[in-house]
Amino acid sequence: MQMLSGMKALVVGVANEHSIAWGCAQAFHAAGAEVALTYLNDKARAWVEPLAQRIGAPLLLPLDVSDDAQMDAVFAEVARTWGRLDVLLHSIAFCPKDDLHGRVVDCSREGFAQAMDISVHSFMRMVKRAEPLMSQGGSCMTVTYYGSTRVVDQYNVMGPVKAALEAVTRELATELGAQGIRVNALSPGPLKTRAASGIDHFDELMHLAAERAPTHQLTTIEEVGAYATFLASPGARNVTGTVPIIDGGFHITS
Repeated sequence: MQMLSGMKALVVGVANEHSIAWGCAQAFHAAGAEVALTYLNDKARAWVEPLAQRIGAPLLLPLDVSDDAQMDAVFAEVARTWGRLDVLLHSIAFCPKDDLHGRVVDCSREGFAQAMDISVHSFMRMVKRAEPLMSQGGSCMTVTYYGSTRVVDQYNVMGPVKAALEAVTRELATELGAQGIRVNALSPGPLKTRAASGIDHFDELMHLAAERAPTHQLTTIEEVGAYATFLASPGARNVTGTVPIIDGGFHITS
């Protein structure tokens, strides 16, 4: 039997075929789950719709997480179509360019608030809406990065933002654990995604990661998807509040 046979999964954050969220969506599908996808806007839909077709996604819905009405509509459609949800994957992060590229001390109030709202609070809002659909338990996941606990050149204000996301993960895991809902944060090494392309000198960061990692390899979206599939599976029913690092061991080096 496939690990996720019969499960229903909602994956938020697919932008194109290089997205971490796409690696997870493919893995969930291969493991037997039905997978619903969202897209940010009409421009993004042109990239996401062919991917949704590749995995036979029964739902492809618009979702700008800053719009509560759209988020309500997504979860209402999930409830109408499936009546439940087993897996939620949130893979979204954003910071205005000027604030992302500047010093943390110079980050604007507006930029910091927007980064926290889209990158962190949107996960909280999604989990809140997923909770009543997970009456038999479930798995909620988000995506973080090593810069949450170490200063990474050019990652700047996203370090504190990801630290907040990990703290939220622990709190949600504690609050929802008795209901059988697990909450974890995947922490891949640097990957060449559209979101990462906004970080200055990102190619240098990837080169350093591959050079220093014990495996001398960058991680892949397929490897992240494989780990996410385990966390979504019954075998991980007692794993919650964790931040598994998937980076070829780069984080253990000095």
